[in-house]
Amino acid sequence: MNRKRLVIVTGLSGAGKTQAVRSLEDLGFFCVDNLPPALIPKFVELCTQSKKDIDKIALVVDVRGREFFNALSEVLGELDRMEVRYEVLFLEASRETLIRRFKETRRSHPLGVDGDVLHWIDEERNRLQDIRGRAHKVIDTSNLSNSQLREEINNLFGDGANIRIMVVSFGYKYGMPMDSDLVFDVRFMPNPHYDPVLGPMTGNDPEVRDFVMNSPDSREFLQKFFSLMDFLLPQYVKEGKTSLTVAIGCTGGVHRSVAVANQMADYLAGRGYSVRTKHRDLKRKAGS
Repeated sequence: MNRKRLVIVTGLSGAGKTQAVRSLEDLGFFCVDNLPPALIPKFVELCTQSKKDIDKIALVVDVRGREFFNALSEVLGELDRMEVRYEVLFLEASRETLIRRFKETRRSHPLGVDGDVLHWIDEERNRLQDIRGRAHKVIDTSNLSNSQLREEINNLFGDGANIRIMVVSFGYKYGMPMDSDLVFDVRFMPNPHYDPVLGPMTGNDPEVRDFVMNSPDSREFLQKFFSLMDFLLPQYVKEGKTSLTVAIGCTGGVHRSVAVANQMADYLAGRGYSVRTKHRDLKRKAGS
C-alpha cells in the first residue's frame, strides 16, 4: 500500500464533500462514498490484493454512518499500526454558510430531522473536533465556488497535468469527429498522396512524416500549434476540464493528419500530459 495514495474525505455536512469526491474521481481516484470506518482496513487490503492497478483511493466517511462513524479515530490508529500511508481531508464552512446551503437544498441535517439545523450543525462540529485535529488538510469552503473547490482539490491531489488528452487524426471526406473539442485543418501541408513511393505509406512512416514537415509553412505551423496548446491546456486545467479531444484533419486521414497528430502527441507527452492517440481513418483503403 506504500505506493498507493489513500485519501479519507470527511468534514461537516454541507461543506462540499460531494463536489470534492467528484473532483477526486476526475483525477483518477477510485472513490467510495459513506463507507463505515470499520471496513477501511479490509477495503485497503482488498485493493492491495487486487490484480487491477488501483493506486489512488478516496473514501468518504462522515456522520451519515451514524454510530459506525464513531470508530473512525480508532481505525486511523489501526492504519498507523499497519503502516498504511493515508491523508485526511477535512472540509468545513461557517455556520451561516451551512445554514444557507441547507435551506437552498431543502435537505435536513443527517443528525436530525426535527428542523433545528443550527443545533445539529453545532453538534456535528463538536463531534468532529478530534478528527479535524488529525486532518492533514483542512479546506474552508465558505467563500469557495464549486470551480474554486475543484481547483483546490486539483492542486492538492493532482499529478501536475490534470487533464487527459486524446489526439485524433481524421479525414474530412469521412466527416469530422463528433466528440472533438478542438479541430485543426492541415490540408494546406504537402500531400504525399500523389507521390508513387509515399502514397501507399501512412503518416506513421518516417518518410511520410519528413515529407509533410519538410516545408517552412509546415514547420512554422507546428511551432505555433505547440505554443497554442502550451497556452490553452493550463487554462483548461484551471477551469477544471479533465479531458480534451484534439482532432487534426486532412483529406483522407492517412498521411498529413496522422503525421501531425503523432508530432503533437509526442510533444504533449514530453510536457508531462496524459496523452492517447487515435488514427480514426487510417485503416480505410482510400488515401488522403
